[in-house]
Amino acid sequence: MPVIECDVDEARRTLADAGVIVSDGKSEYEEWRARHGDAVAIAYDDKLVIQGANPQDIEAILRDAGGHAYLYFDGASRGNPGPAATGWVIVTSDGIAAEGGTRIGRATNNQAEYEALIEGLETARDYGFDSVDVKGDSQLIVKQVTGAWKTNNPELRERRVRVRELLEEFDKWSLKHVPREVNERADKLANEALDDG
Repeated sequence: MPVIECDVDEARRTLADAGVIVSDGKSEYEEWRARHGDAVAIAYDDKLVIQGANPQDIEAILRDAGGHAYLYFDGASRGNPGPAATGWVIVTSDGIAAEGGTRIGRATNNQAEYEALIEGLETARDYGFDSVDVKGDSQLIVKQVTGAWKTNNPELRERRVRVRELLEEFDKWSLKHVPREVNERADKLANEALDDG
């Protein structure tokens, strides 16, 4: 549950300008509430508490556009194919900007890896970052997306094309393979999403 310390009157104006419906608070302590997508923002004296399945739906509107981010992604599958989930983390110089993990049904590990990368890139784009350094522990995904390896599987090829389209929306990007221990948070989010199912 993200907490954003801010001028809540300014945040209200920003959300209203973006077309978000803002309503009165439900208690004497709440100044107002706003619902957008799968997120609800609750304003208190000097902070917003954001709840819901996708807090980034509101965070993306309130964050200043631009800047550089690091995206870590991982997919998990129990069985190959089997129940699968994604995990991703977006980090800036200020810390974690957003993170998520989602069950995606039955998939192979490689399909889950691609889905995690797609979810993370879509969020980074929605947050308005200009550039992104992407890191994952799947050598196959990194090599296929960068063109070092061919993508023979039609389902993976379709996902690779989507990833390339998303990467081209950034002014600058890179994609690198990292050891699993460097990708620990994204791995944990994917496995937590699987456990929650």
